[in-house]
Amino acid sequence: MTQSSPPPSSGDTPRYIAHRGLSARAPENTLSAVQAAHDAGCAWVELDVQLLGDGTPVIWHDAGLKRCSNGRGKLFKLNAESAAKLDAGSWFGAQYRGEPIATLEAMLTLIQRLGMGLNLELKVCRGRNAIELVKAALPPTLAVLPADRLIVSSFDRHALTAARALETDPDRLRLGVLDDKAPKRWWQETERLSAYSLHLDWRKLKIKRAQEIADEEIKLFCYTANDPVTFEKLWDWGVDGVISDDPTRFVTHAEETAARRGSEEKSLDPAAAMNHRQR
Repeated sequence: MTQSSPPPSSGDTPRYIAHRGLSARAPENTLSAVQAAHDAGCAWVELDVQLLGDGTPVIWHDAGLKRCSNGRGKLFKLNAESAAKLDAGSWFGAQYRGEPIATLEAMLTLIQRLGMGLNLELKVCRGRNAIELVKAALPPTLAVLPADRLIVSSFDRHALTAARALETDPDRLRLGVLDDKAPKRWWQETERLSAYSLHLDWRKLKIKRAQEIADEEIKLFCYTANDPVTFEKLWDWGVDGVISDDPTRFVTHAEETAARRGSEEKSLDPAAAMNHRQR
């Protein structure tokens, strides 16, 4: 991934997904973070959506405003007009002063224009209504993005159930079951929801469970990993993709590893090189 390289085709199963946009380099969940991801060559982003008090869907992670804006209090107490007055960028860097809280509508317009894929997490904070969120966020998203450029995920099972009821065709809506580790009866849950993928904490994943998931042809994504060296063994376990604050680290590591292996093979005699490739 370089500044000059265009994003690869985003219709395939994504291997690298930029967590809340390129959040290592720009304020998370903002238009700038998604633009930065695109400029770095990322084809997919993961973003959180929840509702303001007036029902407007916005791209935001926390229940509160303090960590990522100059506001205070709870997000659900805002309406679209009051949310638009907040600065969601200065906390990250002065160059992002005036960055707005992105509405879902504005974010979808940007993602569509950039031709990117989206893993949209339905963020249901305590006391909020999952069904209302699904009804407000899902139809406009499905109207803008094709099925092969969209995964909708959530920790909240009510939200996932409501999403599947709203769009029953698993080929039209790919659902991702989010958890810290795979539920004991993960296969029953993915079958019930006609789920496309499981999204799990990479630090809690065990090789046996990863291989079970791979054998069932359920896609497996791991969050939020930022060390490609430590993560490398998980690829051999059958993990399909990584959600990272900076996916460029993983791409660079993969390119360096491939180059190193190529150099090692060139240094071998032909018979040894063939044997090396077969191992």
